[in-house]
Order: sequence, then C-alpha cells, then structure tokens
Amino acid sequence: MAGNILITGASSGIGRATAELFLEEGWTVGLLARSLDKLEAVAAGHAKAVVLAADVTRPDEIAAAVNDFADRAGHLDVVFNNAGIFTPAAALDEIRLEHWEQSVSVNLTGMFLTARAAFARMRHQAPQGGRIINNGSISAHAPREGSACYTTTKHAITGLTKSISLDGRPFDIACGQIDIGNARTDLLDGIITRSLEKGEAPPPTMDVHHAAEAVLHMARLPLEANVQFMTVMATKMPYIGRG
Repeated sequence: MAGNILITGASSGIGRATAELFLEEGWTVGLLARSLDKLEAVAAGHAKAVVLAADVTRPDEIAAAVNDFADRAGHLDVVFNNAGIFTPAAALDEIRLEHWEQSVSVNLTGMFLTARAAFARMRHQAPQGGRIINNGSISAHAPREGSACYTTTKHAITGLTKSISLDGRPFDIACGQIDIGNARTDLLDGIITRSLEKGEAPPPTMDVHHAAEAVLHMARLPLEANVQFMTVMATKMPYIGRG
C-alpha cells in the first residue's frame, strides 16, 4: 500500500535510486537536496514527485521543507534520512579540520535536524505518528582505512536511531536504521578507483536497487512493527559484526 515519503539526498546515489523505486510503486515522494536541477531530473514525468531544494545543515530550511511536503501530501508517513558525504580518505593526523567539520555538519547534524523536524511533525499531526529510517552504513559497524570522519558520524547515527526509537514510542513514531555495504553509486566508484590505482582488487559490490528495495520493505510496515536495524551488503564483502 502506497503512502508518502520524504527522502533527503534524493539527487544521486542511494537516495535517487530509492526515490525512483518509490515513485514506481505509486508513492508520493518528496525529493530533497541542494541541487534543484538534479532533483527536477529525478522528478521528470512523475506527477507524485515533489521537489524540495534545501540544505539539511540549515535548521530553518529543513524544517520548512518537511512541513511544506507534509502539507502538500496531507500527512508525513515516512522520512528516509539519507543525505551524507564522504570526505577525502586520510590517516588521522592528515585529516583536514574542515573535512571533519563538513562530515559532522552533514552526516550527523544534518541527520539530527531532519529527524528533529520530522519527529515534531509526526508528533503533532493527525493521525499521530510516522516512521523515520536513518541511513547508517557498514561503517556504523567497522571502518574502512582512512575514514575516521565518516565512520565516527555513522557510529553516532546508531545512537541517534536508538534514542529516536525510545522517545518516539509514546507518539507512534517508529525509527529504524539501514546499514548498506557497497551499493554501486558514484561514492563507491571513487573507492573502486582508488583501489585500482593502488593495484588492489576492487571491492565486491551490489546493485543499488537492492538497497532501495530494503528501504521499501521497511517503509511498508505498519507502525506496530519496526525493523530496528537492517544490514544489506554485497555477499562477498568480509563479515562485519556489530561490536
């Protein structure tokens, strides 16, 4: 059964693939990112696509976008809290402070601000409630080399997910996290390129559509059920346990 979903980082990668799948399934989809032209390309030909150009790091912009979409859709059913960046890989002492700050701003503060705005809307709308799906990462389990910025923020998202799940119970707000490993996107292409430049075998990958299908499964559940954590990864990746 189709509903409505707001997707951040919808202009590319996992966000775009997820948006395209939900549109195919008949959902009303809020497409949120900074790049208006890229969002319009995703929305082209889809009557149920709602373009929302906004920056997740700006509290006023993200709150306005969440409320605008909810008003236009009539209800905020699901938010896929997906926007994120991966700054240049480096050993800890070589990480530029500006890259650390950028990672925290987008990957942590941006996701917090999005969840905060969605939580407020879901708490006060009628009927009350909704679902927030946070995009973690395999990096929420274990790091890649040179990824201290990204890995730290993704570990923090696990704490955010647990807190939202607990705080959302009185208001029928469910929260889950999807940790995705090596879905083929532009971001992963950079990792593959660096591997080849080092003379290493490229990492195992999977079609990004499988990640989008996993998000669709989580979103379709009734609010009485919740996928708290889901890991979907390329089968031949090394085993990664939760520490």
